[in-house]
Amino acid sequence: QVQLVESGGGLVQAGDSLKLSCAASGRTFNNYAMSWFRQAPGKEREFVAGISWTGGTAEYGDSVRGRVIISRDKIANMVILDMNSLKPEDTAVYYCAAASGPIQTLAYRYRFWGQGTQVTVSS
Repeated sequence: QVQLVESGGGLVQAGDSLKLSCAASGRTFNNYAMSWFRQAPGKEREFVAGISWTGGTAEYGDSVRGRVIISRDKIANMVILDMNSLKPEDTAVYYCAAASGPIQTLAYRYRFWGQGTQVTVSS
């Protein structure tokens, strides 16, 4: 059974940093891109960042580019999202997702999802 489990969310102040982790288990994720999405109340799920299977390619959403870094540990089957200079508009539930092949920015292309972790940024 495939599981993606996010951790690291919490309540922080504007300008703070936060590290989110996603632990993957239940299968090998060879040739799977791993990404982070987020969803705020009343809004659509938004692509935050994605990383290729090799880790050699990363993509970022416009709203976070320059403030976040995505990385993956293939041996440990983990994906990390380092977020800096957080803003109140970053408040959302953050989801880890896996898709076969290259990085996808559309949520419907992802087959596997975690349950999400809440990030709240106060002003």
